[in-house]
Amino acid sequence: MVAANGELFLQLGLVVVIAALFAFVFRLLRQPQILSYVIAGILIPIITPLVGATIETSVIESMSIIGIAFLLFIVGMEIDIKKLKNVALVSNLGGTINMVLLFGTGYLAALFLGFIGMEASYMGLMLVFSSTMVVMKLLSDKKELNTLHGRIVVGILLLEDIVAIFALSILSTVDSFTYSLLGIAFMKFAAIFAVAFLCSEYIFPRYFKYAAKNQELLLISSLAICFIFSIAFHYMGFSLAIGAFLAGVTLGNLDYNLEIIGKVKSLRDFFSLLFFVSLGMRISLDAIKEAWFSIVVLILLIVTFKPFLIMTVCSLFKYTKKPAFFTATSLAQIGEFSLILAAQGLMIGHISNEFFSLIVVVMLSTITITSYYIKYNQEFYSFLEKPLKIFDIFSTERLEYLPNEAKPKIVLCGHNRIGYSILRDLHTIKKKVLVIDFNPEVINRMVKKGYHCIYGEVTDEEIIERMNLKGIKILVSTVPDLKDNLYLIKKVRSKNKKAKIIVTSSTIDNALKLYEKGADYVVLPHFLGGEHASNLITGLRKKNIRFKDEKKKQIELLKERKNIGQEHPN
Repeated sequence: MVAANGELFLQLGLVVVIAALFAFVFRLLRQPQILSYVIAGILIPIITPLVGATIETSVIESMSIIGIAFLLFIVGMEIDIKKLKNVALVSNLGGTINMVLLFGTGYLAALFLGFIGMEASYMGLMLVFSSTMVVMKLLSDKKELNTLHGRIVVGILLLEDIVAIFALSILSTVDSFTYSLLGIAFMKFAAIFAVAFLCSEYIFPRYFKYAAKNQELLLISSLAICFIFSIAFHYMGFSLAIGAFLAGVTLGNLDYNLEIIGKVKSLRDFFSLLFFVSLGMRISLDAIKEAWFSIVVLILLIVTFKPFLIMTVCSLFKYTKKPAFFTATSLAQIGEFSLILAAQGLMIGHISNEFFSLIVVVMLSTITITSYYIKYNQEFYSFLEKPLKIFDIFSTERLEYLPNEAKPKIVLCGHNRIGYSILRDLHTIKKKVLVIDFNPEVINRMVKKGYHCIYGEVTDEEIIERMNLKGIKILVSTVPDLKDNLYLIKKVRSKNKKAKIIVTSSTIDNALKLYEKGADYVVLPHFLGGEHASNLITGLRKKNIRFKDEKKKQIELLKERKNIGQEHPN
């Protein structure tokens, strides 16, 4: 009926216009756009009557579900599941420890605040689940999904999402729960996962090879797969969003995944906007007034104690404080699964309307704070670096390998894509090279190859002392952070005026700053590809090179990198 009289179009148009105005203002103020959408949602019920219009919350909420599905669909295509095996221990075992402790903390906090019975149990579950949707979007925007902390975060979020699926199944049948129902739910999930695997290996590659010949068919086919999996999960009693995520994973290994992502992103952005606006529209100002103390306590618990607990667990698994801190602050919120669980609890009578409103306010508040955490994670870390040294007690036994007494003359800080290329040419003099990295998986790999290695932060005073800066000839830093590189240059130049310093920068302005402070050469990765192509073209014109030979060398190099998992930076 709404669609028939055109009201749906008018309502969506009004929501988008108001959200666009707020987004523009927040962009000028350099604030997170997610916050602008939420505030727009809060103010829409106040603004729309002034212009003689009304917005049906149910319509916006229904369409916002599509936003969640599209976001997780794209995230599924962007994630390389194989890379997560390197952080499987901390993600799975560490994530499980986190969930158990957070559930207990949330349950006790609920009792302290006067909630009892099922509501206390729901509060415990609320704290367990972080926001896959928000965290993935923020990390993707900052291009940090493939960093060390990004992979740990993704692994933990995947574990939480799986637990959330079973929590939804159990809570919906809590009055008649049996282990047989849990077993059936697990068998259903395993069956559909097996179907997805078979499709990704044998059916989708052939079908999409044909579909990719027509761009419109490629888009429609991709969306069809997303909806097929989402609908299948829905009818099996699971979440639509997880179905969409699994659909993305099945298409992630196709040769056309980047094209699909490019086409779906605009749809994702539009429906994601509706999701955040709908959250803002759910907030009851009266509920905030009545439960302000509980809201403040829960927000402080989530944005302070939760990251402290996560960082402690990561440190126990021997990760240094920097990636542990970035992981912890990325997960310092409650997410959409908490809201979905609360909505289900409200529907079946486990929780009250006031409790549900409280969860919505806490979720929005913690998501907003997290957006600042992630956007300014480097600044927060620099500010808290000294107090965070307390976490060094968990990793006092550094992973170190110094096979002979001869002190290395070349120091390589950071073994990412560039570092790999450098070591490839230095393998004949590995006894003279010292590799420093804060990723234990990298250090383990370098130890097996016989390199001198130290596990830790390149700006750690103890690590710098072990570099033997007075005796080195070359220091190479592939770490892109400007402050870290400026600090290294300062330390090297204070003890060794003759050493050559090669550092990395992601921008021209930062590169010029590094040259001013004493760098001998600055690597700009984004410019290397163009320079190499230019050299190839010049060589071709002068007949100094043969493209067949260059192609053969490039293919051999790419295959070698793929075999050792170096196709992405750490």
